[in-house]
Amino acid sequence: MPNPTLLITGASTGIGEASARHAAQAGYNVALAARSTKRLETLAETLEQEYGVQAAAFTCNVQSWEAQEQLVASVVEHFGALDAVFANAGRGLEGRGYSGSDPEEWREVLLTNVLGPALTVRAAMAELKKSRGHVLITGSVAGRRVMPGSFYGATKSAVQAMAYNLREEVKGSGMRVTLIEPGMVDTPFFDEPQENALTPDDIARSVIFALTQPKSVEVHDMCILPTPPIEE
Repeated sequence: MPNPTLLITGASTGIGEASARHAAQAGYNVALAARSTKRLETLAETLEQEYGVQAAAFTCNVQSWEAQEQLVASVVEHFGALDAVFANAGRGLEGRGYSGSDPEEWREVLLTNVLGPALTVRAAMAELKKSRGHVLITGSVAGRRVMPGSFYGATKSAVQAMAYNLREEVKGSGMRVTLIEPGMVDTPFFDEPQENALTPDDIARSVIFALTQPKSVEVHDMCILPTPPIEE
């Protein structure tokens, strides 16, 4: 059997990059997408050399329907099929609360965190129905816990609803849908290193766990949190 193909958006750093490495190690061909291919091209070359899989870099602005439609078409042309999509691209806010953050920045966060994965799913749907494939979406624990004035959390609540609604839509098609909801992850998302945080590899292992379950098993939600520090 040929290696399955996984498309990852937001693949240049953090969770996306780590997931690409773990997927390649698990035998997946990987299509790496981000706004810039500078880092992705180096990553793709490394994955091919280290794991003997196919890897390729694609430029995509997830806010654009035309870009996402072209992304999926290019991935299928390059690899021959599409078996799984990890809609991982996302961003946060500089300020805190509704009174302390920039409303113009809200627009960018909304378009990236909510419209972005919705467009990824829409663009990939026909191919994933053919392959009876798998959709994974990056949510956040912020989407299921109330946080003071968190517009970011509101977008991730929308992502949670998106995953649940998508699962109902594709029921009976053979497609699977998994919502990945990390707690705090020490990634370039933050300017400073975060204490008692998860690593991108922690989330990537969870992604691969969901992907590699038997076709008869659908992992619905994975809420992944760091173990609380030991109290002396």
